[in-house]
Amino acid sequence: MLAFLSQIRAIIHRWWSEFTLQTRLMAGATLVVSLIMSGVTFWAVNTIQQDARLNDTRFGRDLGLLLAANVAPLIAEGNLGEAARFSSRFYSSTSSVRYLLYADEAGQIFFGIPYSEAEIQNSLTIERRIQLPEQYSPQAEVPMVRQHSTPNGQVTDVFIPLNREEQYLGVLAVGINPNPTVVASSNLTRDVTIAVFISIWAMVLLGVVFNALTITKPIKELLVGVKNIAAGNFKQRVDLPLGGELGELICSFNEMAERLERYEAQNIEEMTAEKAKLETLVSTIADGAVLLNTDLEIILVNPTARRIFNWEGREVIGENVLHHLPPAVTVKLTRPLYHVSQTLPTLPFLEGHTEISSEKHRDGDEFRVTLSGPTERTIRVLLTQVLDQHRETIKGIAMTVQDITREVELNEAKSQFISNVSHELRTPLFNIKSFIETLYEYGNELTAGEREEFLKTANNETDRLTRLVNDVLDLSRLESSNTYKLEAVEISRPIEQTLRTYQLNAKDKGIELLQNIDPNLPPVLGHYDLILQVLANLVGNALKFTPAGGKVAIIAYPMEQAKPVMNQTQKVRIEVADTGTGIDAEDQEAIFDRFFRVENRVHTLEGTGLGLSIVRNIVEKHHSRVHLISEVGVGSTFWFELEVYQDQETLINTPAALTPVKNPP
Repeated sequence: MLAFLSQIRAIIHRWWSEFTLQTRLMAGATLVVSLIMSGVTFWAVNTIQQDARLNDTRFGRDLGLLLAANVAPLIAEGNLGEAARFSSRFYSSTSSVRYLLYADEAGQIFFGIPYSEAEIQNSLTIERRIQLPEQYSPQAEVPMVRQHSTPNGQVTDVFIPLNREEQYLGVLAVGINPNPTVVASSNLTRDVTIAVFISIWAMVLLGVVFNALTITKPIKELLVGVKNIAAGNFKQRVDLPLGGELGELICSFNEMAERLERYEAQNIEEMTAEKAKLETLVSTIADGAVLLNTDLEIILVNPTARRIFNWEGREVIGENVLHHLPPAVTVKLTRPLYHVSQTLPTLPFLEGHTEISSEKHRDGDEFRVTLSGPTERTIRVLLTQVLDQHRETIKGIAMTVQDITREVELNEAKSQFISNVSHELRTPLFNIKSFIETLYEYGNELTAGEREEFLKTANNETDRLTRLVNDVLDLSRLESSNTYKLEAVEISRPIEQTLRTYQLNAKDKGIELLQNIDPNLPPVLGHYDLILQVLANLVGNALKFTPAGGKVAIIAYPMEQAKPVMNQTQKVRIEVADTGTGIDAEDQEAIFDRFFRVENRVHTLEGTGLGLSIVRNIVEKHHSRVHLISEVGVGSTFWFELEVYQDQETLINTPAALTPVKNPP
């Protein structure tokens, strides 16, 4: 039961809460007026009824006293017939009397109108008695009056004692009908009151309906329209056939909505064009770009960022960026991203953080992260806040992602190159200075042989220093953007010149220097001096790492094509083979790097470590690549291939020379 009442109360509360304040006030005012009118009506009816009762009481008392005065002597004399005739005439002469009852001292009714005692009594006759009220007193001088309700209206009962010479003869009960005029007046008043009450509520309801149709409905329509306009729906219109000020208001609203719709269409077109330009610009820039909102959800990402973060084929728009970044980047950027998204530029940044600067946060923060997979690379991430035009509210975060792997490698190579060059220059300079200082300070105390040995060592160190400087200059020139003219070269000529140059050196070391050149070699496309430098470096290294009794050979022959292909250029292979110490497999990849020297592991011979790096750069300038096959204790073979000259001139510069050539099968 309580649950049902609570449910009813909740329904009434919800129903009442849906009404507007105006409706509530109108309902309250109507209720107050209705209650006042009802109270006045009830007061008027009660007053009329009380007056009617009072009149009925007086009339009944006087009428009873009159009847008792005329009937009491007849009853005392036992002349009941005359008393009955008198009573009947009296009853017939007025409509105000409802009934007349005569009872003896014991309360037994012996005569009554409109009914009377049967003339012949038998055993089946029901004895009728009158039940007198408790307040009734036979000795009372004033009749007792009471009122009771019947289906036909309210009746006034009057009980008059019948006394004759102080002898109590019985009681006369008279029923008085209500005054018909008063009853009709009371009914009329009640009906009028009910009609007025209903009329008030009917007028209120009509007023509510009229208000809803003429005022409230248009206002609600306008309210809905304003809300839609505020929400960005400029297609909203109010179509109500109203005139007057309200009609002018509706027309003004529709005109405003139409103008806003035109402005929106124009702005959307301009914004779409600007967005297309921005997306085109973002998608074509070399750096990665990711735009986030303040909840760190991805709004825009360009192809470069997708490639760097390995997001190709994944739908990341609308997702939290921290859920899709590589683990290393997530660890690095989680706290900075949350801080940047919530802190204005004028506020201090996270102080005391081990990875983040404690300086005041400006427009951006830069972070460097190394990614391990799928390929190892180093990226630079720049976080920049996107602010509103007043720079008071943060609208989002722009992440700029740069792949600086090449930059890091170049910086490392530069640092390593400077370090190696400094080291290589310091050693011969130190030796030269030491021996010259010794000769300068103690030259008179040294023997002629010692002075000659010191001068020979200084001379050798000077030659070594000269070679190092020349090799550095050669390598710098090869790695620059200098242009070399490639022309027809008879490959046998630089081979023979190289053999003549190193013939005496090979003879002194007891090494046999051989050549195996195909007699029908066509001219190759190349640069004579550069090819000669390649052969000199390769043969010089072979003699350096080949012990006495070994062999060094230069081999040149044309490459045979198993299946000739249209427009495919024929090539000539040049090989430099030796029976020297060989190169370990783990060093074969790094042997062409600058300043890498195997002799530190296998013997004590010294070199600049730049010869094979120069060889690689020269061969690459000829659109080829140098290859190596080596086994420790067996020997090494270097080879490269050159294109056959096709009666044309070719200019080659550094960018073309950097094009890699795959190893032959």
